[in-house]
Amino acid sequence: MSSHLPENTSLDLTTPGNVTVLDRIAKALERLAPAPPPAPDFEIADAFVWHAGNEFFQPVKKVNRVPIALLKSVASMRDTLLENTRRFAKGLPANNALLWGARGMGKSSLVKAAHADVQDSIAGKDGGSLKLIEIHREDISSLPQCLAHIRASNHRFIVFCDDLSFDNDDTSYKSLKAVLEGGIEGRPENVIFYATSNRRHLMPRNMVENERSTAINPSEAVEEKVSLSDRFGLWLGFHNCSQDDYLEMINAYADLYGLETDRGDLERAALQWSMTRGSRSGRVAWQFIQDAAGREGKTL
Repeated sequence: MSSHLPENTSLDLTTPGNVTVLDRIAKALERLAPAPPPAPDFEIADAFVWHAGNEFFQPVKKVNRVPIALLKSVASMRDTLLENTRRFAKGLPANNALLWGARGMGKSSLVKAAHADVQDSIAGKDGGSLKLIEIHREDISSLPQCLAHIRASNHRFIVFCDDLSFDNDDTSYKSLKAVLEGGIEGRPENVIFYATSNRRHLMPRNMVENERSTAINPSEAVEEKVSLSDRFGLWLGFHNCSQDDYLEMINAYADLYGLETDRGDLERAALQWSMTRGSRSGRVAWQFIQDAAGREGKTL
């Protein structure tokens, strides 16, 4: 017995039962092929976080950053990055930047502060602005999709990845290499890429040495890994600060927030704090200031 409808028989779409079936089919198809995400609205904020799963730019109303004047002992790196960022904001040639080196010395703080400083200087000019987009390390493989959304915008974008590094068997660095320089499209003209890392070559030393020891041609194998950092035209190295630099940070914060503790006592306490942490850095200075302000009952 045939299960097909007889010839010249049509499905009556006005019948309630048939409408229900069609509605269920439509909803099932929507689940299988969801609608494309809405076009991002870059007018609502100056900074965004890229979420790869649903290709969404989450606006950040208040960026966690410090004024650029408070970044001590990094004057040379600060001036270089600011100049590079200003040129990019003006539509002039500029380089992707890798900020590498000691922990807690203000690498990510400098990127965010440089964006704020340059954005404030160009606000309202030429109808465009400088936007900051953070992409998480685990989403680096989605960088091409991220750039596809911002390529046609009239704004200019710093795409920023904090604490960028790659481990053994991690191949997502190849996507980054292609986007930075080597791909057919390359990076859009309105995009520059800034990254911070504790590693100069973004790979752990044992990974590079393992490539050298096991490869038929060791130099070529190592080049494949190390060449990623070469795609950054600007390398800015950060090193541990001296005691004088550390105390300069402490006093700058104390002036900004109006701490009332005697400066001699404050400096001695700050040095003792750094000894318990085993290091002196901008991060350690900020953590001490939070403790000192809390003891004085002041908010930051």
